[in-house]
Amino acid sequence: MKIRAAVLNAMGASLPYAKSRPLSIDEIDLEGPGHGEVLVKVAAAGLCHSDLSVINGDRPRPTPMALGHEAAGIVEEVGPGVDDLKKGDHVVMVFVPSCGHCLPCSEGRPALCEPGAAANTKGTLLSGAKRLKRKGEAVNHHLGVSAFAEYATVSRRSLVKIDPELPLDQAALFGCAVLTGVGAVVNTAKVPAGANVAVIGLGGVGLASLIGAVAAGAGRVVAIDLADDKLEFAKKLGATDTFNARKDTTADEVRAATGGGVDFAFELAGSVKAMELAYKITRRGGTTVTAGLPPPSANFSFPQVGLVAEERTIKGSYIGTCVPVRDLPRYIALFRQGRMPVDRLLTHRLKLDEINEGFDRLHEGKAIRQVVVF
Repeated sequence: MKIRAAVLNAMGASLPYAKSRPLSIDEIDLEGPGHGEVLVKVAAAGLCHSDLSVINGDRPRPTPMALGHEAAGIVEEVGPGVDDLKKGDHVVMVFVPSCGHCLPCSEGRPALCEPGAAANTKGTLLSGAKRLKRKGEAVNHHLGVSAFAEYATVSRRSLVKIDPELPLDQAALFGCAVLTGVGAVVNTAKVPAGANVAVIGLGGVGLASLIGAVAAGAGRVVAIDLADDKLEFAKKLGATDTFNARKDTTADEVRAATGGGVDFAFELAGSVKAMELAYKITRRGGTTVTAGLPPPSANFSFPQVGLVAEERTIKGSYIGTCVPVRDLPRYIALFRQGRMPVDRLLTHRLKLDEINEGFDRLHEGKAIRQVVVF
């Protein structure tokens, strides 16, 4: 079938993207679902820094590539071997398909699925297939999803069925921002009620982490960013303290305000400076968690003696250490109970033709979560 999709032809385009237009809106061919695959009519797809890092070349991927990995939609057709979904079902897409058989999957850690990671790196679906073509030449899939498009053929292992009453533009945010941010708090760190928490980097994932900490019953919730407007918004979402990271004294001020540092510090900015700050404000015996994704060349260093003598813990968190079929329904239930205001993270709704301007807005920090609505 013919579809319209946003295709990245080359990385490293100059800013502003509204002028250089790294994403071209092309008519491309989409094959129907093969064995174990599903054709989804995309309803909404979120703009994320993980997309931006491919556009600017920080995280190299094979091109041309149809971008988009945070999305929700409606099942249009199921392929052979898929008997637990049907046309009309509402689904959220997950950007690491889980094979269910490799060692991480067998250990209950599907976010670390090895075949899924290999397929994502190669720009294929979990099966190894590519279902996208432009003028007869293959177009790579982005993280097994490629959701900046009217339709997407994806692995069944990339989908979680959801309650059809949830608006799909809001549901899209659960596939990345919420899974990653909330999961870092409740799965990776297992923050107990009453613990003091700091979140550094108040984008979509960072603010999802913040509302996850509030929902988990954290005592002090410290929000840290470079933008005062985001700090003010964080207060509305439940932050008890805010600090602008531009000040050289930020780490000292946070430690003073929290009696020696927080129990858990979450780095969600994807920068080494943010990670260094997170480590500095973590108390003795505390845990520093990073779910940010800086360029592969970025290195973080710390005094090893402090790690030992203060019994510190440093943890990485990928997709919030999630088990999607378990976590997505739970997070959606909390949202519908009014305990996690995910809808407040959605600041812009765009048309597909406005996507380059949307990534300018994301780069400039002028948006929290934007979705392309189809």
